[in-house]
Amino acid sequence: MVFTVGSAVIGQNCLGMLIAVLTQHRRRWLRSAIGIVVVSAWVLPELVAAFAVYAFLNTDGTLNNLLAGLGLDPQDWLYSAPMVAVILGNVWRGTAFSMLVYQASLSEVPTDLVEAADVDGAGVFRRFWHVTLPIIRRSVLTNLMLITLQTIGLFTLIYVLTAGGPGAETQTLPLLMYDSAFEFDEIGYGAAISLVLLLIGGLFAVVYAKSLREEV
Repeated sequence: MVFTVGSAVIGQNCLGMLIAVLTQHRRRWLRSAIGIVVVSAWVLPELVAAFAVYAFLNTDGTLNNLLAGLGLDPQDWLYSAPMVAVILGNVWRGTAFSMLVYQASLSEVPTDLVEAADVDGAGVFRRFWHVTLPIIRRSVLTNLMLITLQTIGLFTLIYVLTAGGPGAETQTLPLLMYDSAFEFDEIGYGAAISLVLLLIGGLFAVVYAKSLREEV
């Protein structure tokens, strides 16, 4: 739950929205450049993206080399902050999807409504909260449903970075299912975990679908 909420509901969703809003009225070349940078992580195969994050965060990785250049002590980030590491890795890879969804939905917001709110004296935050967000609400709910379901079943990224460790600090249900079935030969227990995982995904889907129907 910590991993799903941190990397999908908060991380990918909010960061994707922020990038889409900040680039909405910028020059085309700037939007294209930012889009290429963000989408490049999304189009990478999950295994390649996981190794890229590992190369950045491990003891001899890029981050520690940068910190050493600033005179700071390096750390083993995958051991000292494993959950933060896997959350940031998933946010880096998956934010592009949310960004593209919100860029498309923001382009459909009527400009006359935003301009009318501006004339009435509404600030940037109030215009977004009271005008833009209600209009794109269905896109927000749809995006949340899709990225939540994808994140619940994420396996490769976490397995490459921490394999669920240290201890069981980053052991999500897919990793527990894999370890139970294939490492400890408890096929029945692994199957039971897969059923629980399926039920959790179904519960999220029902909640989001109900929210979408209420918007009709």
